[in-house]
Amino acid sequence: MAETLATQIENYIKRLLELSGDGSVEIRRADLADMFMCVPSQINYVLNTRFNSAAGYYIETRRGGAGYVRIIRTGLSDNADLANLLAEAKDKPLSRSAAANLLSRLFGESILTPREYALCQSLLLGDALKLAGENEEMLRGRLVRLLLLNLLREDLAEEH
Repeated sequence: MAETLATQIENYIKRLLELSGDGSVEIRRADLADMFMCVPSQINYVLNTRFNSAAGYYIETRRGGAGYVRIIRTGLSDNADLANLLAEAKDKPLSRSAAANLLSRLFGESILTPREYALCQSLLLGDALKLAGENEEMLRGRLVRLLLLNLLREDLAEEH
């Protein structure tokens, strides 16, 4: 299957971040748009959906002729970071894409094992939650809250 343009842009930015050495990169939207032969709003879409805080990124922007976007990869270094995620997730609906970003981040930071990651994906991103109808995103948000609470439990951390 061919990669979408958004995925190509995402992968390119991730390669730049890997090569940067410090987990940050400064780019111009217009340069990326020219490189991928798209409009700058496509770059904005990728930044907003794939490089947000739930996915483990911090973005600084400066608009104008010399404008840039600085993307900084943040890490989950300890339980305080998980606690912050938990506080953000409190009783809020959560979309499929936001849940997917969060799971990818937890897996990428080795907080979830491959098996746990697959299990969480099937529960949070699978079709079962569609049965909740209009409450799907609220239920997903509560399930993620339970997941984060269990990740913070000291007695379970030793088993990991």
